[in-house]
Parts: sequence; C-alpha cells; structure tokens
Amino acid sequence: MSNSIRGRCIKIGNSQGFRIPKVLLDESGIDGEVEIEAKPGEIIIRSVNEPRNGWEEAFATMAENQDDQLCDDMEQITNSWDLDEWEW
Repeated sequence: MSNSIRGRCIKIGNSQGFRIPKVLLDESGIDGEVEIEAKPGEIIIRSVNEPRNGWEEAFATMAENQDDQLCDDMEQITNSWDLDEWEW
C-alpha cells in the first residue's frame, strides 16, 4: 500500500467506525456501495462489482462489429463434442 494513515475507531451511535481520508478514497477509486470483509486482524473494504457490469458497452461494440448473431444453428457449431450424441 503506497499510502498508510493511522486512524482511530470512533463511536457512531451503538456502532463504531472509521473516517477514511479523501486521499485514500481517491487513490482506491472506491465510491458508492462497498463490500466489507473481516479477517483476523484486518478489515477489507472493496468496491461492489455489479453483476453484468460493462455488458451494455460490450453488446454495443458487438453490434457495431456485426458480431451479435445467434449461434443456435447446428451448422455454426465448431465443437465435435456438441455434434455427437451424449450418453447419460
């Protein structure tokens, strides 16, 4: 970690908390919702990765490149294991 700042646990209602200096938030890029994980001797705070984050941009790029066609035609399947009959 390039920046290390000492802090103190403070009382917030019935809980305790930490003030996180702006410089650390700016460096981490954390903004908005976070995920908090506790391990012995440490607390890890990380940004929440939203499911399907970035999919909209990826689909738009695929459409621009005309690479957004359905692959449900059996002739388009290139894996022989998809063409063989499976035994259960």
